[in-house]
Amino acid sequence: MSKVLALSYGRKMSNTDVMLKEVLLKCQEAGHEIKFLRPDDMDIRPCTGCTACVVGIMCGRNNGACIHKDDFHILEDAFYEADAIIVGSPVYETSPTGTFKTFCDRIGPSHDLAFLTEAKKERMAQGKSGSELPDERVFKPRIGCLLGVGGARTENWTIMTIPVMYECMMSTGVDVIDTHVYYGAMNVEHVLGVPEQMQRMDEMAQNIIDALAADSRDERMKWRGKEEGACPVCHQSMFKVHQGSSRVECSICGIDGTVEFEDGKPVYRFSQEEQARSRMRYAGKLEHRNEIANGAMTQKKVEGLKELKEKYLHVGE
Repeated sequence: MSKVLALSYGRKMSNTDVMLKEVLLKCQEAGHEIKFLRPDDMDIRPCTGCTACVVGIMCGRNNGACIHKDDFHILEDAFYEADAIIVGSPVYETSPTGTFKTFCDRIGPSHDLAFLTEAKKERMAQGKSGSELPDERVFKPRIGCLLGVGGARTENWTIMTIPVMYECMMSTGVDVIDTHVYYGAMNVEHVLGVPEQMQRMDEMAQNIIDALAADSRDERMKWRGKEEGACPVCHQSMFKVHQGSSRVECSICGIDGTVEFEDGKPVYRFSQEEQARSRMRYAGKLEHRNEIANGAMTQKKVEGLKELKEKYLHVGE
């Protein structure tokens, strides 16, 4: 039996809540333990960008402790205990909600798989053990699904939703196996009046069930979604196009590829080396961890900074 967690950023018993609960019910019927949380009902404070969590990990002082003493530990424990995580959010102005983004900001650096893996290696080499090491649950493989619910009748008003939602899976190393956006929700009073959308949730649930039953990590983490994008890693199609060249960059994975036209159709190609350094894979996370360790952690000091700031202290107040 595995544990399946759903996090809803929607209104209570509205579309997002009910769609996530449909997934949970099917997983429960398959014998899995389920948990449903609404972070908006908790005291989750915004990240201040103080970097205390990252500094604490890298300097060996702690395992990414946050300065805030709020309800985030409830989400953290549920996240760490889960084998599968599905996150759902309404669409506000093409993107998920602001409170969802707060979750991403809080779970990002402080729970980054590469930061914590390297910290474990370093501390073990120093003879440390037990509570001096990161929580062992950090390193458990997990699968994830993402759900967006948009009222707008046109799909392009949901365009940023899934790409932004990947942020909550990125640092923690969750393997996303399915994503879905229900748009046009304003057309019907409630999703319970849209059978095809509820059927899609049943399919997402079955994808989770099948992945959890897989015999190998490769089989477990393979993409199972209906919507197949151009990127071979995240399976989305949001690219930065480099002007004047055939080069494209996946906005989610941060990997470079090329686009060429064959028989009038675009063909996107990403080398195996680039795919391996996606932000969704460990090598990409380690690349970022090393970038922080070798850059921001050794940043050049500005002499007389306090005095230089003084002219800006009360501007516009």
